[in-house]
Amino acid sequence: MNTNKKVLIVGLGLIGGSYATRLTELGYEVGAIDLNPQSIEYALNKGIIAHGNSQVEKDYIAQFDLIVFALYPKTFIKWIEQYSRYFKKGAILTDVTGVKSTVVYKVQELLPKGVEFIGAHPMAGTENSGVSNSTSKIFNGANFIITPTERNQKETVEFCSQLAKEMGFGKISVISPKVHDEIIGFLSQLAHCIAISLMCCKQSEELSYYSGDSFRDLTRIAKINDKMWSELFLLNKTALVEQIDKFTKTLNQLREYIELGDEEGMREMMRTSTQNRIKFDKKD
Repeated sequence: MNTNKKVLIVGLGLIGGSYATRLTELGYEVGAIDLNPQSIEYALNKGIIAHGNSQVEKDYIAQFDLIVFALYPKTFIKWIEQYSRYFKKGAILTDVTGVKSTVVYKVQELLPKGVEFIGAHPMAGTENSGVSNSTSKIFNGANFIITPTERNQKETVEFCSQLAKEMGFGKISVISPKVHDEIIGFLSQLAHCIAISLMCCKQSEELSYYSGDSFRDLTRIAKINDKMWSELFLLNKTALVEQIDKFTKTLNQLREYIELGDEEGMREMMRTSTQNRIKFDKKD
């Protein structure tokens, strides 16, 4: 890759900060914009970025070849509405947003001629947040999804794929925004819904005294950013509600087997569960 390209990260949270860290390690000149001056100061002091700004200034934005948006979806769209005229011609924009259909097409419509946006979603993260928790290690071997539309050039899709490889991602998939939202509705958003529900369905201060690793592992993601995830759920509500209904139907089937004492029905579900779960085990 051409490390002469200047990269701007908009939003220095966990993922934005981790992008900045990895791209700086790779030799890119990385700048950042974050409305929190403390985040910019932290990133500068740690060498995560070469320079940064807590204000949106035209001359600063216009110097960058690649701009990565690590903002909440609605904030991202508003940012583009306000400042898209600041991008230089030929700039490539991408993002890390967890929903696509309600974001990608809108952003592409708002951009001036000569500026291209390609949606992307790094399937990486932790239950922690903020630039102080950023680390490029979370990308090592992680999955990466690219969601092009008919407005994207083939060369831009290839550029995004090559950059992901350079950053250390493992499996890189190219799918439509609609397919992305259906898959993520199941793999990510439904998983968070289940974890939230588990932690809300039984209240007891003493439960933590008796839990083992299985409960802790299952509910790790229940420590959640309520502002971000509620926004993601609502922006993808059609796909997510469909996945919740499928899960509820399956859970009710297991409940029925238990209530009826149908051991073979339970065991068949468990065998299916085991076989399907093996496919998710990471290969060395």
